[in-house]
Amino acid sequence: MNITVTNKLAQRLMEASGEPVSGQQLADEFGISRTSVWKHIKDLQEKGYEITSVKKKGYVLSDIPDSLEASTIQPLLKTQLLGKTIEYIASTESTQIIAHQLAQTGVSHGTAVLAEEQTAGRGRMARKWDSAYGKGIWMSIILRPDIPVQRAPQFTLIAAVAVVRAIEEVTGLRPDIKWPNDILVNGKKCTGILTELQSDADGIQALIIGIGLNANQEADDFSEEVRNIATSLKMETGKHVSRQELVRSILFYLEQYTEIYIKEGFGVLKLMWESYSTTIGKKVRARMARETLEGIAEGITDDGVLQLRTADGKLHGIYSADIEMEK
Repeated sequence: MNITVTNKLAQRLMEASGEPVSGQQLADEFGISRTSVWKHIKDLQEKGYEITSVKKKGYVLSDIPDSLEASTIQPLLKTQLLGKTIEYIASTESTQIIAHQLAQTGVSHGTAVLAEEQTAGRGRMARKWDSAYGKGIWMSIILRPDIPVQRAPQFTLIAAVAVVRAIEEVTGLRPDIKWPNDILVNGKKCTGILTELQSDADGIQALIIGIGLNANQEADDFSEEVRNIATSLKMETGKHVSRQELVRSILFYLEQYTEIYIKEGFGVLKLMWESYSTTIGKKVRARMARETLEGIAEGITDDGVLQLRTADGKLHGIYSADIEMEK
């Protein structure tokens, strides 16, 4: 869904911060009739917007629905391209599946797929990801960067920095990043990131960045098997968190950092990633398909490869592994 008149009208009412905006003023601003304004207002009310009409003053917006529809995200969005097209599905198997299908049809760079619920959400290595209805952010973003394929892996790390910056901005929490794709708050996982690639002989056709973020779950929303290791932003702050603000903030920082990476390389972003890392400098166990290594995580390379020094002094490049922190 592109930005529609309805969404622009919602934005105008949001920007009014509870002050009335006259129907005639809205009609003049958007070049439509007063009747059309009324119809758009009715559309918003049907979606859950609390809008009242104050006699001789205009329309007043007092509350917006707790939804990830385009009309709640695109107003107040500060990006140039990311999120300007939003595909919203109330319930789907996985936003990644939808995003892959859309990418193959040629949708634009920055298209975001958002769902209230995933019935088959997945993380790395096809692991199940609990995606409760209306409690989290289940989002996939389609990027089409003009870069060689070998520069694609860093986008998982770039997305991680964007997410932690957004969480900080919206909640005041200070999250940690566990290499390569987990966001932790107080040692418990609240976000996972999955980056997948569509490419051919000509290079990258699309990068699909999937983000699963636990926003407003209670402990009982998690299955017993993950209850001791998972958390949500609400559980950590004690307050309901605006999913719309989080989505807007994630898209903003992802766009900013993507631009930095393409123009200036990974150097600055690498420093940012390391400043949030809970892995660097720690003794870790890296479980890979064919072997398990233990050692000190010394840092990451400009390619995002974890540098692990084992007890024999050898430095190993870890491209993909399950990382366990030694206590």
